[in-house]
Amino acid sequence: MSCLLQISDTHFGTEQPEVMEALERLAQALSPQVVVLSGDITQRATRAQFAAARAFVDRLAAPALVAIPGNHDIPLYHLPARLFSPYERYAEAFGNDLEPMFESAEWLVVAVNTTRWYRHEDGEVSPEQIERVAARLASALPSQLRVVVTHQPVMVTRQEDMHNRLHGRETAVARWSHAGADLILGGHIHLPFVRSLHDAYAGCPRTTWAVQAGTAVSSRVRAGHPNSVNVLRMENIGGTRVCQVERWDHSAVHKAFVCGKVLRLRLASGAALP
Repeated sequence: MSCLLQISDTHFGTEQPEVMEALERLAQALSPQVVVLSGDITQRATRAQFAAARAFVDRLAAPALVAIPGNHDIPLYHLPARLFSPYERYAEAFGNDLEPMFESAEWLVVAVNTTRWYRHEDGEVSPEQIERVAARLASALPSQLRVVVTHQPVMVTRQEDMHNRLHGRETAVARWSHAGADLILGGHIHLPFVRSLHDAYAGCPRTTWAVQAGTAVSSRVRAGHPNSVNVLRMENIGGTRVCQVERWDHSAVHKAFVCGKVLRLRLASGAALP
C-alpha cells in the first residue's frame, strides 16, 4: 500500500536539527510515493532558508514532491521583491510551477497557490483557480484518492483561528466536493486535526474531509501540540474506498516520530456528482 507524507510549516530559519533527523528517518522507513509540502517552507523567504529547505526535502528521497508556497515564503521586509518578484526565491529552490500536480494509479494531488503578494497572512482562492481544480477532479479515475492542497485552512476548530480561514472557501469547498474531492489538506495554523466538511458546509454535497497538519520541524509549535506530520494511506475494500490518516508526533524522549493517532475515513463513491 503506497502512502502520502504531508509536511507543513517547516519555517526553515526556526528548524530543529534533531527533529529534522527524526523526520528523515521516518521518511526512509515509510518510503512515501509522494511528499506534500503545504506551505510556509521558510520563516523569512531568504535564499539561505530556501536552500536549507530544498536540501532537507532532497534527503527525504521521495519519488515525487508537491510543494506550494505559504505566506511566509514571500519576502516581507524586502518591499521591491515582494512587489515585483514575490516568488523568485521560492522558484529558485522549488521550481516555477506554483500549483503542481501529482497523479498515479492511486493518487490525484492538485495543489493551489493561495498566497497573494498584497496579503500579509490571509489566503485567497480565485474563481479561476476553483474551476481549474474542479475540472481536474472531475476527470479523475474512480480508483484515485483525490486530494486538494492549500496552505490556509478551509476549516478551523478554535475561535481564535477563524480569521485564518481561506477567503473564497465556501464556493471552493462546495465546487470541489461536487467535482469529487475526497480530502483538502492544509497548514498555516500549526494545529493537526481531521474534520468532515460535509457537516460544516451546507453546499458540500458529498463526503469530503479537511486534513490539517501541524508544524513539522519548526520550534514554532502551538497550543501544546508537538511537531507532527500526516501520513495518508489508501485502501479499496470490496469496492469501498477508505483513507487511513495517521498523525505522527515527534517524541523528544524517543528522539523519533511516533504514531499518535489513526483515523480510517470512509470515502464517497469514486465518481463525481453529475
